[in-house]
Amino acid sequence: MKDFSNKVAAITGAGSGIGRALAQALATQGCHLALADINESGLDETAAMLANSGVRITTQTLDVSNRDAMFQWADQVVADHGKVNLIFNNAGVALSGTVEGLTLEDYEWITNINLWGVIYGTKAFLPYLTASGEGHIINISSVFGLVAQPLMSGYNITKFAVRGFTESLRQDLDYTGSCVSATCVHPGGIKTNVARSARQSASVEQALGLSAEQASARYEKSFITTPEKAARVIINAVRKNSRRVLIGPDARIFDWMARFLPSSYQIIQLWVLRLLSDKPARNH
Repeated sequence: MKDFSNKVAAITGAGSGIGRALAQALATQGCHLALADINESGLDETAAMLANSGVRITTQTLDVSNRDAMFQWADQVVADHGKVNLIFNNAGVALSGTVEGLTLEDYEWITNINLWGVIYGTKAFLPYLTASGEGHIINISSVFGLVAQPLMSGYNITKFAVRGFTESLRQDLDYTGSCVSATCVHPGGIKTNVARSARQSASVEQALGLSAEQASARYEKSFITTPEKAARVIINAVRKNSRRVLIGPDARIFDWMARFLPSSYQIIQLWVLRLLSDKPARNH
């Protein structure tokens, strides 16, 4: 897909961060937008920013973990716009805690949003993308879909799964000669509110000796890429029909670690975590 003019893009998580930046970038290229987010006020702010963009914009308050709501939204997008060419499955949440400290309900919460939201979005929109004659599915994973991190097992579960799902999907589409393609995106640290809005168990404070706010603040210091930069990279990747996209220098470092230090990278991760921690290192 080289040209986005008069195409229709559906974006989840459009009320802030990468989702909002994608909406803004696509609007400047004449792409009509169907925007969704569970945060109604953030969604309204995005729509207001684009009010004079000259493209058609529709909004939907949406919980991506709700299967029926996702399929109904896909139907509504086509009813409103006549077609849909792109789905950006961007909505996501973060969860931190030790495996012992996290509950089964915690794991279900993040899996329902980060993984099932992507699967629902893909399944709901794929028939309509095919009907459009030219479609693309963009699923947002993470650098933590490339390497695992201590205290982030729930997040790693979902982002590794999104990667595997999307890579398999892309091969399906290629093999069957579909007019639809797929790209998996692995952002590094992006300057969004995902860390600050993350769900954290008490086990994080016990492990690090830091409050949830202190831990988030220290992690956020490593977030060096803006959402606008991320959006530009993603849109360029769609043009190139890329299979995988790394966003930010930190993403390239993690990719290198996964390739060349497939097991020993864990030692590096532990060392970094101890630097962030206010608790002394333990000898094992």
